Amino acid sequence: MKLVLLVAIAMAVTVVSATEEFSMLSNEFIELVRSKAKTWKVGRNFRASVSEEYIRGLMGVHPDAHKFSLPEKSIVLSELYGDDGADIPDEFDARNAWPYCPTIGEIRDQGSCGSCWAFGAVEAMSDRVCIHSKGKVHFHLSADDLVSCCHTCGFGCNGGFPGAAWSYWARKGIVSGGPYGSTQGCRPYEIAPCEHHVNGTRPPCSHGNTPRCQHQCQTSYNVEYTKDKNFGSKSYSVRRNVRDIQLEIMTNGPVEGAFTVYEDLILYKSGVYQHEHGKELGGHAIRILGWGVWGESKVPYWLIGNSWNTDWGDNGFFRILRGEDHCGIESSISAGLPKI
Repeated sequence: MKLVLLVAIAMAVTVVSATEEFSMLSNEFIELVRSKAKTWKVGRNFRASVSEEYIRGLMGVHPDAHKFSLPEKSIVLSELYGDDGADIPDEFDARNAWPYCPTIGEIRDQGSCGSCWAFGAVEAMSDRVCIHSKGKVHFHLSADDLVSCCHTCGFGCNGGFPGAAWSYWARKGIVSGGPYGSTQGCRPYEIAPCEHHVNGTRPPCSHGNTPRCQHQCQTSYNVEYTKDKNFGSKSYSVRRNVRDIQLEIMTNGPVEGAFTVYEDLILYKSGVYQHEHGKELGGHAIRILGWGVWGESKVPYWLIGNSWNTDWGDNGFFRILRGEDHCGIESSISAGLPKI
């Protein structure tokens, strides 16, 4: 009897160990997460052949980023608006609030580079330039310029500090630049999109090197580098408070957030993500552009734009649980105001 019991225990341990060892892109792991996820849909976004090293390399918030957090905003908006919450709508989408600002609905591609810290920043900065100019100024800030020339922001494609990116915008300015291969702006992105997704014709993925800092625009652009720069007037962080974050977005536009990514997020397709299974992959920066509630159970969420192209997740966007600092999503909010 004891022998049978020991064998049963050993088999159970073996099964648990096996499930823990599944690759995050294996069919077994996908089915395991699917069995646990209740508020979101699971599916394959990456080919099974994509390496864990490559995916980890996309998480570009350096572990020391907290040391470079910006001072909290001196005037807390909730103090101006009151604390009753009556003025906060159940749903808010910056794309609808400022329809004349096309960058808000844009999804960029960081390619094979841990430059999410730069992408989340320039995306929200671009949105805020349009919003605060009331649609008169459309300026696509260059991720390439920021990731290559901000030496105080971290380590380029090997990770950086979101707060330092916003500080750099206010101190040094950032030029314009569109996506890879475009003639848009002064310094378009230099790292090509690769085929990390399921179907497509892009080249295979390999970790990219940080572009060289160049204080000059592409030859087809007829504005001098120094004259093309766009500046922030101030930079700050927003305290870990749902209402403060909501009021900041409603008043000034999308913000940059950072959070911990686990293996199951890689499989996100729709719904409201909640971590269910898998190891920690690293810190990742994104842009938060709104919030709402999902489904009959009215699960509260943040609406987020990612930088892994439109064929990841829900056309490049995803939703994550709001109100519980899930995966640290409410703990590292960076923002600033443009100089108009």
